[in-house]
Order: sequence, then structure tokens, then C-alpha cells
Amino acid sequence: MNNNSFFNPNLVGNNTVGTPLYTTNGTTVPNQETAPYQTTPIPPASSLGEDPYIENVLKKTARLKASVYMTFPDSNEWRDRKFDGILEGSGRDHIVLSEPSTGNWYILPLIYMDLISFDENLANYLRKS
Repeated sequence: MNNNSFFNPNLVGNNTVGTPLYTTNGTTVPNQETAPYQTTPIPPASSLGEDPYIENVLKKTARLKASVYMTFPDSNEWRDRKFDGILEGSGRDHIVLSEPSTGNWYILPLIYMDLISFDENLANYLRKS
């Protein structure tokens, strides 16, 4: 077998912790024990004022323009939907979104929400008390 394979039979059976598991294109690929571990520091919750739960973030960002991506698994017609509008309010399990271009208002259950994106930087809104 050549070294371009993802499987190196020479290492099977005698692999010890810290030794590479396979080679590809002549380069040894490390396993989880030998791969470098990198983290990105996350600011402490206390720097955001209160606990950064989604309901608190949504309350602080009310009246901002948002795009809400939802998945409704039991619906063929509304399977994946994107709602663009103004975040009017929120509760523990829902958000209220108005769509100024059509005049429609939506109450969207958070259980179906995949993602909310905002056009503005949220740092200033999250630091408000």
C-alpha cells in the first residue's frame, strides 16, 4: 500500500497514544492527542450585563432589523423559511416580528428558529442595562 492512502497498515495494531494514525500525500496527520488545541477566548457573561440567554439578548435588541431563519420540520410548504423585518418583541418561547414592506406581523416560536442575524453590531445593545 502506498503512503498516499488514508490508511497505513504499518501503524495498525501498534498505535500508541500520541502517534499519528495515518499519512496522506507523504504528510503525517496527527490524531486528537497530538493535534494542537486552539481556543478563542469568550468574554465573561458578566461583561454583557446579565446572563446572555437568548431571551435576554432578544429583549435588548428589540426594534432592530433582523433576518430570522426557521425550519418547520412537519410542513412541506413552510419547511425552511426566512423572515425579514423588525424585531418588535420577544418572550421566553417566541419572537414577534413585523414586516414593514407587507404589513404582516408574525409570532414565531423559538423552537423552530435556526438563526437570527442583525445588520448592526450588537455589542452596544448587549452592554445596556
